[in-house]
Amino acid sequence: MKAKQDAGGLVYSTGIGRICPGCRRPIADCVCKQKRAVAAPDTVVRVSRETKGRNGKSVTVIRGLSLTSDALAELGRQLKTSCGSGGTVKDGIIEVQGDHCARVMDTLGELGWTVKRAGG
Repeated sequence: MKAKQDAGGLVYSTGIGRICPGCRRPIADCVCKQKRAVAAPDTVVRVSRETKGRNGKSVTVIRGLSLTSDALAELGRQLKTSCGSGGTVKDGIIEVQGDHCARVMDTLGELGWTVKRAGG
């Protein structure tokens, strides 16, 4: 009897982008992400400011939210509205354009999250 081998599978395609390891579909069309929450190693939400790879423009990054993709998108919409700027939600991370760390931390604290400032 042959032992079953794990081939690993494709994780990125230049035509499609990132591929979900569970259902083998593009991340945008993943069917298994609705079944699971975004994994968080702890219950603390980390808020940081990044400029790397953005031509010097700052972005407030929120990580560690253990929410479904729909709830994460709704929270991202709330945060962008409270800051009065644009942003995006991708791969379980919320990005808000501009340096809004204090305002995001206050808003998340009011919503009941434990928030920590990450980075410098």
